[in-house]
Amino acid sequence: MNRVIDIISRVRQIDGQFSKREQLVADLVLSQLEDCSQWSQHEIAEAAGVSVATVNRFCQSIGCEGFREFQIMLAQSVAVSMQYLGGPSRDSSESDQLVTQVFGALVDTLHLARSQLNSDAIAEATDALANARRIAFIGVGGGSANVAREGANRFFRLGILAEAHADGYFQRMLASTLEPGDILFAISSSGQPTELLDSVDIARQYGATTLSLTRTGSSLAERSDIAIELAIPEDQDIYKPSASRLVFMAIIDVLAAGAARKRPERVKEYLRRIRTSMIALSGDTSPKPIGD
Repeated sequence: MNRVIDIISRVRQIDGQFSKREQLVADLVLSQLEDCSQWSQHEIAEAAGVSVATVNRFCQSIGCEGFREFQIMLAQSVAVSMQYLGGPSRDSSESDQLVTQVFGALVDTLHLARSQLNSDAIAEATDALANARRIAFIGVGGGSANVAREGANRFFRLGILAEAHADGYFQRMLASTLEPGDILFAISSSGQPTELLDSVDIARQYGATTLSLTRTGSSLAERSDIAIELAIPEDQDIYKPSASRLVFMAIIDVLAAGAARKRPERVKEYLRRIRTSMIALSGDTSPKPIGD
């Protein structure tokens, strides 16, 4: 398994504990992260006013085997960290501006997703889901795992056995129990998690239908029997929520509504039972969202 070292945090943690000359290297690295991620060992040594041997000792002091590993780890850390390490953030927006920004981004993203959706894939997915004996939704990470849970929440109301799982080990085990007539529904904005790819392969081996909601052209899309593919760019504003997560939830609603309309009498009966079961808790018989 590849090692992961957050070089920036590691240097900060040890800052002040290096030898005098290694501290010069640490100060240089923290003050010029982007430059140091591209400089050679000799360039860093010259800029810090130390020897190449000192740079190498500095690399070992923070847990790297040598300069080469330090350079790779620093470049990776800088690539994902710079947007969070800039100067002061923009002035705080007034509440109405924030509402406009967040809602505007969501509306724009929904329009973009709508233009990309393949109606044939939606129709094929809806048919499969409406006729499924069992649906297992899987996702990893905060966004995709939450969408998977929402999928199970929407589909159990239709009288279909539906469950959601985010643990990679469990997903593999679950996939091995699926059979023809079952669906493994994998959700991922990147389409790359190994846990999902392995689970899809396992489920297909036993005859289950595999369905994915994921990035266009991703490995997950390629391995699935049915793929709903989207290319949704993420907003560069790091403080705003991921629009793709909300788009995915909207698509889950589309699929659930479509599946419900394909089995109307059964679905109406299940919804009636669910709503009746809630009366004792609220005493309210007026129209309300199921489960509220």
